[in-house]
Amino acid sequence: MKENTLHLSDVLMKALRYIQGFRGECFVIKLGGEVMLNEDVMDSLAEDLVLMNSMDIKPVVVHGGGHDISVAMKRFGKVPEFVEGLRVTDAETMDIVKMVLIGKVNTGIVAKINKQGGNAVGLSGKSGKLFLAEKRKQKVDLGFVGDISEVNTELVTVLLDKCYIPVISPVGFDSDGNSLNINADTAASKLAVSLGASKLILMTSVDGVLDKNKKLISKLSLDEARRLIEDGTASEGMIPKLRACIDSVEQGVERSHIIKSREHALLEEIFTAEGAGTMVYTK
Repeated sequence: MKENTLHLSDVLMKALRYIQGFRGECFVIKLGGEVMLNEDVMDSLAEDLVLMNSMDIKPVVVHGGGHDISVAMKRFGKVPEFVEGLRVTDAETMDIVKMVLIGKVNTGIVAKINKQGGNAVGLSGKSGKLFLAEKRKQKVDLGFVGDISEVNTELVTVLLDKCYIPVISPVGFDSDGNSLNINADTAASKLAVSLGASKLILMTSVDGVLDKNKKLISKLSLDEARRLIEDGTASEGMIPKLRACIDSVEQGVERSHIIKSREHALLEEIFTAEGAGTMVYTK
């Protein structure tokens, strides 16, 4: 018992400098759709968020829901299609995206956090005009896929000041009021910059960024991160994640992280020197 107590106190003392340094800071945390598939991970994540909030750290959650969207699409007889990690979204698929992200995934995350004693509030990019977007223009038409042109953080800031935990679905709207499907990694990155967050944390199904030998890269400078995209080491779904990290750090976020969604990985990444995944930094 004494040995365990000493070990616990040692862990807490090592975490203390991080806790003190992060007090009052905002962290934007993006949850990949696969996170919601594991009840134990979701429960531990909810605990982590409530603990952070009690330490005067201000977490903001942006979530995906790709797996559930694909399952729902197949039920409606539609075949999911992706281009560079982005879902091709026609009008019918857009309706499915809204139904799944806002009606199912968002409310599920909010319930998990509140069950652990937190005060979570569910929002979408339409709430308070949070994400004004434009339809993405590129060679391959992705349909109702949007790029954020403006972020209005007023509602989110009000909630953070009252110690609520905002949980946000990445569904935006254009100037005509049309709904647009926004990549959750990109939405989280834009939001982190607009809020002046000190960290962007992307939680996903892989350990982090892997090199050509499939070994984890724990730290990446901006130049190193760009090269991984250019030489093809980063591919498919990792491309928008790494780009989101690069964009956020270029625009003032101190550190961006890509970590695997496992029990208490969030605390490990934030409060230990070793971390749990890949960190992208300026210098």
